[in-house]
Amino acid sequence: MATSSAPTRIRYRIIVLIFIITVINYADRATFSIAGNQASLELGLSEIQTGFILSAFAWAYVLAQVPGGALLDRFGTKRIYAGAIAIWSLFTATQGFAGWLPGVSAVTMLFVLRFCVGAAEAPSFPGNARLVAAWFPGPERGTASAIFNSAQYFSLVTFAPLMGWLAHDFGWRSVFWVMGALGLLAALAFVRLIHSPVRHPSINAAELEYIEAGGGLIRMEDAATGPREATFTRANLAKLLTNRMLLGIYLGQYCINVLTYFFVTWFPIYLVRERGLNILEAGFAAALPALCGFVGGVAGGFMSDRLLKRTGNIDLARKAPLVVGMLLATLIIGCVYAESEWMVITLLSVAFFGKGVASLGWAVMSDVSPRQLAGLAGGVFNMFGNIAGIVTPIVIGYIVATTGSFDGALIFVGAHCLLTIFAFLVIVGPIRRLEIA
Repeated sequence: MATSSAPTRIRYRIIVLIFIITVINYADRATFSIAGNQASLELGLSEIQTGFILSAFAWAYVLAQVPGGALLDRFGTKRIYAGAIAIWSLFTATQGFAGWLPGVSAVTMLFVLRFCVGAAEAPSFPGNARLVAAWFPGPERGTASAIFNSAQYFSLVTFAPLMGWLAHDFGWRSVFWVMGALGLLAALAFVRLIHSPVRHPSINAAELEYIEAGGGLIRMEDAATGPREATFTRANLAKLLTNRMLLGIYLGQYCINVLTYFFVTWFPIYLVRERGLNILEAGFAAALPALCGFVGGVAGGFMSDRLLKRTGNIDLARKAPLVVGMLLATLIIGCVYAESEWMVITLLSVAFFGKGVASLGWAVMSDVSPRQLAGLAGGVFNMFGNIAGIVTPIVIGYIVATTGSFDGALIFVGAHCLLTIFAFLVIVGPIRRLEIA
């Protein structure tokens, strides 16, 4: 541990690494949305088959959230998270061999492999939330959570053009191979650089005191050297699933993620099929809304923390940006009536900026999760939120297949933005940490 009197700022290095890992995480989720149109043509996939393949990730991601969160609580963040990165990267790379395995259909292989990627990624966001809860005091958690959550947008800013170029020049299979290799490198970096606050070799006592005084759970990982008491029990789940505040937060996160999953599944395909762009153009066109989402995400977290510092009112600080952001996000419905490509991109950019501003769910979970059930609570939260990843690709696939248009899909997504506001303003009630015996 460093001994200088001025507080170190190691927590900033931690959030940068979490951000980079989450950028790769979301890029791996979006691989098939970029490669999917080209792969569908080569492999003869229908819209409905494509919708099910796009949803496969979320089926496993949802089912594995609670066990994944419980594993984090029991065995510690570092070991579980590092293993998860390596495993999902291997499954990502293997998707590039779809259609080459004798006796196994491409549809089956892609569905199973994306299912496996979803299961492996399950501990990632609960792990992020645990790291933020351990490394950041309360007045900085909104910004820290917004930074890692905004990685979902920055991943497409960074990787959509790259993946579009790879698919265009080297074929769709190269997208999976390159992203898988990058993920394995990220796993090695995580093992080397991530530690709990009390175990980090470069942090000093002043920073530890600052974090702990602000409510940071710096000793969350103290028992990481061995198994801890299991938190995945019926009694603990009942405490989380019968609390009105948490149920409202879960519903709100589901609704926000409808927009997220439209963006990482059908959005590039929408640009190609409905708006006439080629795959390379779609990759670059997706970058502008993604960049706006990233800016909105960071801005929303910053505004939320500033409000909290000025007013001391956590309800106002978390809910005000969320309401404003979701109202902006409803502008996605305007794409139904837009004629030109530039207007579509503009409306989508504003919508994703708003969605970014509103993406404070993980900050709220850092504020409300029971101290001894942080991983489990995060897993349940992410499980409910990512049910949208099952519903959204399939519903949109059926809408497009039956109507021949994405108009109904855009209205479906926009309506969920309004439902998010209802969930947080009417159901959640006062935001406070849930204390359990």
